[in-house]
Parts: sequence; structure tokens; C-alpha cells
Amino acid sequence: MNFEHSAKAQDYIRRMKAFMSEYVEPAEAKIYHDMHEMNPGGDWKNWKLHPLLEQFKSMAKEQGLWNLFLPDTDLGQGLSTLEYAPLAEQTGRMLFAPEIFNCNAPDTGNMEVLYHFGSDAQKEQWLKPLLAGEIRSVFGMTEPSVASSDATNMAATIEEDGDSVVVNGQKWWSTGLGHPNAKFTIFMGVSNPENDRHNRHAMVIVPLDTPGVEIKRMLQAFGDYDAPYGHGEMHFTNVRVPKENVIMGMGKGFAIAQGRLGPGRIHHCMRTIGLAEKALELAIKRGMQRVAFGKPIIKLGGNQERIAQARIAIDQARLLTLNAAWKIDSVGVKNSMTEISAIKVAVPNMAQEVVDMAIQMHGGAGMCNDFPLAHFAAGVRSLRLADGPDEVHMGMVTRLELKKYMTLES
Repeated sequence: MNFEHSAKAQDYIRRMKAFMSEYVEPAEAKIYHDMHEMNPGGDWKNWKLHPLLEQFKSMAKEQGLWNLFLPDTDLGQGLSTLEYAPLAEQTGRMLFAPEIFNCNAPDTGNMEVLYHFGSDAQKEQWLKPLLAGEIRSVFGMTEPSVASSDATNMAATIEEDGDSVVVNGQKWWSTGLGHPNAKFTIFMGVSNPENDRHNRHAMVIVPLDTPGVEIKRMLQAFGDYDAPYGHGEMHFTNVRVPKENVIMGMGKGFAIAQGRLGPGRIHHCMRTIGLAEKALELAIKRGMQRVAFGKPIIKLGGNQERIAQARIAIDQARLLTLNAAWKIDSVGVKNSMTEISAIKVAVPNMAQEVVDMAIQMHGGAGMCNDFPLAHFAAGVRSLRLADGPDEVHMGMVTRLELKKYMTLES
């Protein structure tokens, strides 16, 4: 078995590391500090993106480090899921880095939806400016009034009315809603209630300035608003948009969602592995530099063993995720569900342990904004719920595993 990345992937890894090292890492502390100062509290209407990020975005685009996730040689860089995976890991080392390369969620998933399933008109109006980094987008799926771990519980509706569709419902935890450049959401709701449970839903593009769309608030995740991105709550009251805004057709929502979430979970997990690597790096540096009771902290209280355990866990998670990426490329999302669900459980749990260890190594400093660890902790704990909670993914793994034995029992 060959564990080396392709020559193409290695070239992009080298270039991205050089870009991050030369430009982004020297500004990391300043950007974290400034974004906290620029975007106080939940006043999302006045949130701003750091000017350095806009500068870095232009530079990344010029250097061909742009739209790396899209396997298209014209619109992206033509990288496979497996080739993009280590690049996603690099961007995960900083909370704001994915946007620099136009590879941030939920825009990557929305761009993939429009790329694979959108009409020519939808691509021209919405995909093109997303690919250019001129606008940002939102994905509206989770709802406050139902148990959204079962997506078929969805209560929001999309109803045909002449040449329009009328959208009603409530959505929350919609990532990116607070971004100053957010212009539309892809809204998922019940469109064909008479159909079976996986053919009852549709996805429709809803511009955020459409009458009847109300952004109620940004939600704190463990006390953090994640400005200027934000996770918000939206209410839709008799929102009317052209029928042409429906993606692929009424009743096709779940089919689209499956295609969207497969590669997206690779992206999430590889970014999280990058986050865990950064947390481990910070823990080691802190442990070697700080002295207590006459010794470097790293030599106290079993910390050396914890470093070893973190290294083992990160490498295990990476191999599991790269295997899932390879399988998606080889046999498709539908035939890779065990691997996709497995990483969605394994990686956030691993990162949660590594980040917690790093916070402990930093003491009080680990809990404040002097280091990104508190933000990391909120992010990885949230990821155990986002895109499906652990229990749903373990249920998927179990069902597929038991299915192998059904013929033997019969």
C-alpha cells in the first residue's frame, strides 16, 4: 500500500505551507486579537472581516491556491478528494484560514451543490460569485422546534404557487449567517409531503434580502459568537422566490444532501486534524518553556505520556480519514458510508481530547483569548453535533456492519 501523496498534491502542500509560513502565521496573533476587538458581542450587523484576510485572499488567488476543494480544472484546481485532504488539514490550523483559500464551510458544500446539481442560470448568478470569493452563503437545514438529528423531522415547507415557490419555517445554527458578505441561503424543506420520507424535501436558493426573511440572532457556541462568521437563527414567513431557484427539482433534497455531505465531512475532519496538530504543537512548546517545581511542565504529571497518546491518536485519525477520502474517489459516496460516518465520530472525539490536554498544559492561559485553544475547544465539541451527532453516525456504522451478517442468519 502506497501512503505517499500524489506529486500534484505534494506540490500544493509545499506551496500552501510556504504561503502560510511567510504571510499568514506572522499575522495570526494580530488577526485573532483584532477580530475579537472589531466584532464585539452579538451585534452581527456591524461585524467586519479583517482587512488582512482580504489581502491574503487576493494573494492566494494569484498563486493558484484557490478553490482547492473543487475537482474541476477550469473552476478549481482539479484536485481529487484525497489530494485536497492534506490541504484542508493545513487550513484547519487557524480558524480563519479556510476563507483565505476560498475553502470555508458552508460555502464549499454550497458550491458543490450548485456545481453538481444547479442549473446554468443558478451557476451564473450564484456559483460564479461564490467561486470568485465575492459573496458568501449559508445553508439552512437544522430547525429549533424539532429533533434535527433525524433530518426527516424537518417542518419547514416549500410550496409551489404558480411561477413561484413559497417558503415558510425556522432554521438555526446556520453557519456563516453573520458574515458581512453573506447573500443567500440554500434552504431545505418539505416540498412533497405525499412522497416517502426520503423524497419529500427540496432545496431552494433564497436571497437573504427577500421580503419575509428575518435574521433573528446569532447564537453563542459555548459563549463565543464566532464573529465575523456566526451561527444564526433565521425565520421565513411566506417568502416568495422564483420556481427557478429550486435546485434540481421538488423532492430531490435528500439526494442532493447525500452528495453534499460526503466530501464535506472529509473537509471537516481534515481541518479538525490540522486543529489538533496545532493544539499539540502549542502544548509541547508551552510544556518545554514553562517551569514548575524545578522542572519543565512537560516532565510533570504524566505530560510526556499524554504527548505520545496525542501523537498516536492524531495519526490514527488521519489515516482513517485519508482512507475515507480514497474510497470516495474510488467507489463514490454511497459506497463509503461506513468510512464517512466512522471519521465523523473518531476525529472530533480525538481532537476534543488533544485540545483539552493542551488547555491543561497552558493552565489559565488556555482558557482565554491569548491562545486559540478555547475557540478550538468550542469548535471541536460543536462538531460532535454538527453534520449529525455521534450517535447517528455510530448507528449508520452499526447498520452497515450488521447488514454483512444478514445473509448468514437467513
